[in-house]
Amino acid sequence: MQLVTENEDVLVSVRNGVGILTLNRPKAINSLNEVMVEGISKALHAWEHDDAVHTVLLTGAGERGLCAGGDVVALYHSAKVGGADARRFWFDEYVLNAYIGRYPKPYVALMDGIVMGGGVGVGAHGSVRVVTDTTKMAMPEVGIGFIPDVGGTYLLSRAPGALGLHAALTGAPFSGADAIAMGFADHYVPHDRVDAFAEAVVADGVDKALASYATDPPASPLLEQRDWIDACYAGDTVADIVAALRGHAAAAATQAADLIATRSPVSLSVALEAVRRAAKLETLEDVLRQEYRTSCASVRSHDFVEGIRAQLVDKDRNPQWSPASLDAVTTADVEAYFAPADPDLTFQE
Repeated sequence: MQLVTENEDVLVSVRNGVGILTLNRPKAINSLNEVMVEGISKALHAWEHDDAVHTVLLTGAGERGLCAGGDVVALYHSAKVGGADARRFWFDEYVLNAYIGRYPKPYVALMDGIVMGGGVGVGAHGSVRVVTDTTKMAMPEVGIGFIPDVGGTYLLSRAPGALGLHAALTGAPFSGADAIAMGFADHYVPHDRVDAFAEAVVADGVDKALASYATDPPASPLLEQRDWIDACYAGDTVADIVAALRGHAAAAATQAADLIATRSPVSLSVALEAVRRAAKLETLEDVLRQEYRTSCASVRSHDFVEGIRAQLVDKDRNPQWSPASLDAVTTADVEAYFAPADPDLTFQE
């Protein structure tokens, strides 16, 4: 297979039986667009049935990270004109996330540097998930009036204790060691050895590369804080959780409450419900179908457009959320996000 031209958003090549996917929008920290989703999917389908390819390796161009998420500014513009392109993008993206989750060949994701939102979707469902000391992972959707997606609520709901709820409701980044503790990753390779590790995957195969370069991760800061996290996030509502955080002696609990206070109230309320519902769904596909529903509802909402405007378009960092407070969010507001999409997400090949 030929290497695609250097101006492509995804570089696709095969070396020594390893199919290499390089996300190639370094100026945008490799944020995903429709072309990239299509390119990754096309390559993976071709390699699945190609006996000359035994392993897939996913990496990101540039020094900043694997992928900062989806191209949300493009989604913002779509939302302003009805959201058709956004819904199409999410449909294709989530089908890809599910495919990665069941891919029959080793899928090695180098989750170095920034790995957020859509980056988690193309990385953390792989079979060999590698993080480093520079990994900065997050599901920050509630900060832009959105809901964790790309199978994120599947992983968040299965993290130890309430660590997943803490990550979902604060949107705060967590480390590579945290990612392993939370079930978002498997292996830890020091950042300064990642390039050598990737070369070893190509030269010697996954097992030998891991044996040579993977090390024990340091202690997970989040895991060490489980006592207050589990206690505070046990509340029925986001308001209950915030009250418990404010009432706790740990400084980190107050910081979490302060962060949650900046997020979209309706997104927070839906995210809490989404993670709790995801815990009861059996498969990644089931969770992705639920996420597609919450995403389609988000694109119709006030807060999705307003959150992206405030954070990434006008950059005034002063979103005017509606409803403006947690108390103003009704049960009906939340339930509306879980109504079936038209059409719903399907996974037929």
